[in-house]
Amino acid sequence: MKPPPFGYHAPRTVGEALDALARGADGPDGGGTKVLAGGQSLIPLLNMRLAAPAALVDINGVAGLDGLEATAEGVRVGALARHSRVERSAPAARVQPLLRRALRHVAHPVIRNRGTVVGSLVHADPAAELPAVLALLGGAVELASARGRRTVHARDFFLGPLEPALEPGELAVAAFFPARPPGTGVAFAEFARRHGDYALAGVAALAAVDGRGEVTAARAAFLGVAGVPVVLDLTGPATGSATGPATGPATGRVAAAVRDRLDPEADLHASADYRRHLAGVLAERAVAEAVAEARSDAREDR
Repeated sequence: MKPPPFGYHAPRTVGEALDALARGADGPDGGGTKVLAGGQSLIPLLNMRLAAPAALVDINGVAGLDGLEATAEGVRVGALARHSRVERSAPAARVQPLLRRALRHVAHPVIRNRGTVVGSLVHADPAAELPAVLALLGGAVELASARGRRTVHARDFFLGPLEPALEPGELAVAAFFPARPPGTGVAFAEFARRHGDYALAGVAALAAVDGRGEVTAARAAFLGVAGVPVVLDLTGPATGSATGPATGPATGRVAAAVRDRLDPEADLHASADYRRHLAGVLAERAVAEAVAEARSDAREDR
């Protein structure tokens, strides 16, 4: 398989990249320019001719886009930071452990060695792990263009399947994942037919407890069940019901609440009922794990 013909730009600075994107946005095809970073999603689309941009803007030579910064506020990931680098970063894992836990489910090591965190977010695949993580944490994506810069919060960034809130001429330069506050826990779970495949369903969970270990907040973000990540507040069902990692079938209140509130679509891989049941099972387990971690963290802080 070969891609259709396209122009190629290899900028060395952010300004040059933005100029190339602006020229593409102003062209007759109105935005037929794509950004090449990791290319793990874009290249297959080109080869299968599911995408036919007029030009590619290869940002791999742009200095300053590979930053990875972990602070007390959170983790800022630059556009060229590879999955594997973020996964292996001890500072990033300390500040926000959910990043490492989710990244371990992303495809295979060879893909993670090249693919980028920001590229995964911009691809906006509803079955991908990182959009759900960003949505759960209330993170944001930083966008730049010849017109200036803006920050788009996760709740506004994912508009539909493969549809990010990116305007023509814009470049996603970084993503921000807020830190895990004290007294909280996080967990990630998904189920795929084979390890590395896209999940039939998956869930990222976050829970908070008070000084007595009582659940004060619980949320879960789901992947693979809708056109965008779905975030549910599960505080009520989780209160008093999640005591530790579940070991058997999920029959608790969290699973029931999830099944009542999700409305997934069927596809050739799974029926809607199966996907709904699976999401409930995974949520019960993930919320229980997050609560257990939150209680452990709260005890350590005493």
